Amino acid sequence: MTDISGYIKAVEERLSEIINDRAARRSDKTDCIKAMDYSLEAGGKRIRPVLTLMLCSMYGGDIADAVDPACAIEMIHTFSLIHDDMPCMDDDDMRRGKPSCHIAYGEANALLAGDGLENLAYDVIVGSSLPAQMKVDLMLVLTKAVDDMICGQSLDLLSETDKRELIDELYEQKTCALIRAACMMGYICSGKDKKSDMEKIDRFAYHLGMAFQIIDDILDVTADPSKLGKPVHSDEDNGKATYVSLYGTERAGQMALEHTAEAMAAAAAMPHSGQLCDLTQMLLCRDH
Repeated sequence: MTDISGYIKAVEERLSEIINDRAARRSDKTDCIKAMDYSLEAGGKRIRPVLTLMLCSMYGGDIADAVDPACAIEMIHTFSLIHDDMPCMDDDDMRRGKPSCHIAYGEANALLAGDGLENLAYDVIVGSSLPAQMKVDLMLVLTKAVDDMICGQSLDLLSETDKRELIDELYEQKTCALIRAACMMGYICSGKDKKSDMEKIDRFAYHLGMAFQIIDDILDVTADPSKLGKPVHSDEDNGKATYVSLYGTERAGQMALEHTAEAMAAAAAMPHSGQLCDLTQMLLCRDH
């Protein structure tokens, strides 16, 4: 077991190794690899890879086996953010307190950087030292999550009126899917394979993902922009249906509490879940 900062350090060190190896193997003289590295190094909370390492540890696995899959999850998440910020999507100029990738490197390089990170994520898993069947299981989970995430993003492009009817499905696909994958991939890396465990993990990850997205909605209208790392009211400015626009800030906050309580209950049924419960509570109370 380790603390969250230890998990983050392990992931960030390995991410640096992977991106440097990618650059060396290809002798890349273009800005694409720089744009990939720029977005990966932007930081963030690293929640998804932390979940992967944490779930592996909770179920008795060696977190060294889960570091590459955890990095793959972070690459997929970063690719989604790069594309999400582009003018054809949300058109956000700031991400994590820095200019978005397409502002720093141009739209074409941002598009290629996102594509490159998605491809590199799969390459990292395939090239890992894990058993062949485990690699297959990890790839199946990850590719399904990416497919769900893409479907969620396509729902996000609908008009606000249409999204009102589909907002739970949108959040489940766009946000929960990758959090579910992060948790399930950690469990797979532990070497365990019990349906009852997977059901608990899936329930936890769904409710954590919903609470996480609802809090994001609230922070978009209440946060300090300097802490959030991007302008506030961007959802409102883009005409997006959110839990805040549909239910108001107070009711949305209550719904985040309800999802968090469900996530905590699911976590409590897992072994050695103290850290997981602490992380769940921290995400509810975050200010960025």
